[in-house]
Amino acid sequence: MIMRSCGTSPAASAVEDKKDESVPVEVVHFNPLRRQPGLLGRFRPKRPLNNFGDLIGPVIVGEIVKRRRLEELSRPTRLLAVGSIMRMSRPGDTVWGAGVNGKSMDAGAAPNIDVRAVRGPRTAKLLRELGTSVPDVYGDPALLWPHFWPLESYRQGVPDESLRDMSVVPNLYDRDRMTGPHLIDPLQDPFAAVREIALSNFVCGSSLHGIVIAEAFGIPARLIQPGTEPDFKYDDYYRGTGRSTFTPAKDVEEAIRMGGERPARVDSAALLEAFPDDLWTSS
Repeated sequence: MIMRSCGTSPAASAVEDKKDESVPVEVVHFNPLRRQPGLLGRFRPKRPLNNFGDLIGPVIVGEIVKRRRLEELSRPTRLLAVGSIMRMSRPGDTVWGAGVNGKSMDAGAAPNIDVRAVRGPRTAKLLRELGTSVPDVYGDPALLWPHFWPLESYRQGVPDESLRDMSVVPNLYDRDRMTGPHLIDPLQDPFAAVREIALSNFVCGSSLHGIVIAEAFGIPARLIQPGTEPDFKYDDYYRGTGRSTFTPAKDVEEAIRMGGERPARVDSAALLEAFPDDLWTSS
């Protein structure tokens, strides 16, 4: 597999092939360099943020490329998959499942992008208003995680009494304000974060991908109103999974009382079929 992960930092991805850097296959994702908190952080080099939800895109794309034995790039391009990263697009980019952030009410997308799928219908609407052709294929590719790593693979051999009754996954900007009986740090390796979610019977929090991964596994999940993030990306996700409305909780206690949101309706086959195999050639 020849693929390079491209974030807003030079951080290596779990799916990066370092043997050949000559082919510009870029899986675009958000991963800026940030200083560590505290006094020592002023004197140490900046490090990649490594928010687990933003790292899922390269992981999912890499797994599909590996399993389908897609080896060579047929034309240089960049692929946007997973995350509210439409503002990072450039002319000629391919989009598969990414979305608009919603901090401003415009798509922020580059012209002449090749869209195969988007996160939800609100992203589709904004792109179409720009004259971009968008198919009716919706869904965050993180929903495909269990297609490759099913829930049973995490729970095999784990007794029911060892599963956590609940876990809280805050958005990275809510890490300091959100508490709970089991807090999952969003700033960690995606495989580690997903495993913690998979071993939970209920998940709540303001991390969009905490909700996405839980619902993909069929685990009841409830969004907690985020402190700073706009509702747009959450609404886009819920609408893209068959729910025209959703009701966030104001805090963990209310989320527990409310229980999980209505289950997501996911057309995994359509999302997988929309994957842009043509950017590569089969081995």
